[in-house]
Amino acid sequence: MDFGQSAETLARIQFAFTVSFHFLFPALSIGTASFIAVLNALWLWKRDPAYLKLFEYWKTIFAVTFGMGVVSGIVMSYQFGTNWAVFSDKAGAVIGPLMGYEVLTAFFLEAGFLGIALFGRQRVGDRMHMVAVAMVAIGTLISATWITAANSWMQTPAGYSIDAAGNFAPEDWWQIVFNPSFPYRMTHTILAAYLTTAFAVGGVGAWHLLRGRGPENRQVRIMFSMAMWMAVIVTPLQILVGDAHGLNTLEHQPAKIAAMEGHYETHENGAPLILFGIPDDEAEVTRYAVEIPKLGSLILTHSLDGEIRGLKDFPKEDRPKALIPFFTFRIMVGIGFAMLGLGLWALWARWKGRIYESRWLHRAALVMGPSGFVAVLAGWYTTEVGRQPFTVYGLLRTSDSISPVSAPAVGASLLAFIIVYFIVFGTGTLYLLRLMHRPPVRVEDHELDRAPTRTAGPTAPVTSGEGEPS
Repeated sequence: MDFGQSAETLARIQFAFTVSFHFLFPALSIGTASFIAVLNALWLWKRDPAYLKLFEYWKTIFAVTFGMGVVSGIVMSYQFGTNWAVFSDKAGAVIGPLMGYEVLTAFFLEAGFLGIALFGRQRVGDRMHMVAVAMVAIGTLISATWITAANSWMQTPAGYSIDAAGNFAPEDWWQIVFNPSFPYRMTHTILAAYLTTAFAVGGVGAWHLLRGRGPENRQVRIMFSMAMWMAVIVTPLQILVGDAHGLNTLEHQPAKIAAMEGHYETHENGAPLILFGIPDDEAEVTRYAVEIPKLGSLILTHSLDGEIRGLKDFPKEDRPKALIPFFTFRIMVGIGFAMLGLGLWALWARWKGRIYESRWLHRAALVMGPSGFVAVLAGWYTTEVGRQPFTVYGLLRTSDSISPVSAPAVGASLLAFIIVYFIVFGTGTLYLLRLMHRPPVRVEDHELDRAPTRTAGPTAPVTSGEGEPS
């Protein structure tokens, strides 16, 4: 069963399919871990039961998401041995330790404190429980750090040597980890996870506000308010980081930038910004291009006359195919500006005192709920397809990285992955949506114990019903 494709193409599709499923869960769990840590800290500070009920609500969603992320990640990693054994052999001395450090630090930290964070409040007390929740959140960030370091090294390799057999050997671990693109990718990835969570939380809050559950449910109002604050604060930061990341990519991966921008010709005196078009690699032209003169150079070089190299400047065998990164990049950027627009709209509604009454704002927030997931996948495809035809940029080709496997074998395993993933993770996703469908329990319905458990000091008073962020 080869679907009429080569083993390399099918192996790439299989890895793209499994990593796409996997990436969705950490994108939510990283942000959700920090979100529930903030909620728990607010509960300890204010002793407002609404924050504790929100913590309990999102804690369950985080646990399910975290579990599916772990399972999908383990399955994905096996492909390094089954489909990409040559890559593992040649780059394993660099990539292997980085992924091992992720297990030894982040995964053990998360696993060690996860049970306490989810179930241990009554046993260890509020303060130790807060430590556990914070450790889980920190663990997710450490995990993202190591995985991003490994991927960044594949994009901008540094600190290595190549032996006579063509294998990569580590020479300087500081250069390997803090390679030229790592700071930009790391910051961009973490902010993307926070925005993904913010808009998911905002979408859930908007859903319950539209169903009339907001006026009498403080938890709904709190989650929607916090999500919109994140949108208006973090989105501009992400745009600035994305701009810096683009400048770094232009320096180290100019062919990727040429593909993303749809430029085949080199523009020495200022490149246009192509808003829309259809890149044609065979004809080496972007058809039906809608352009704004010189704006491309202004964005990428911060100069109207900055030079942007075109794909024709690179040998054909070293060029990425432009069609996918051209469109996925525009999807990512378009969603980013839509996020900014929604955040500003919410800020205006807040100023007018109508953030909980503006139904059109709530409808827009509901529509934008899944936007973070779409954006992170679009960004991932832009990054990975734009790196082609290399696994280690400029040094190891994808065609030289694949295991000696047949197309029918890879095709059969791909079909099995598709069936199993849609059953298992489709069921998990439906369960998550079901959890989000029900509103957080109202404080008035289930009054919580206001006293801290096993902590010293006087009990803080419960705040009034008007204590949510505004």
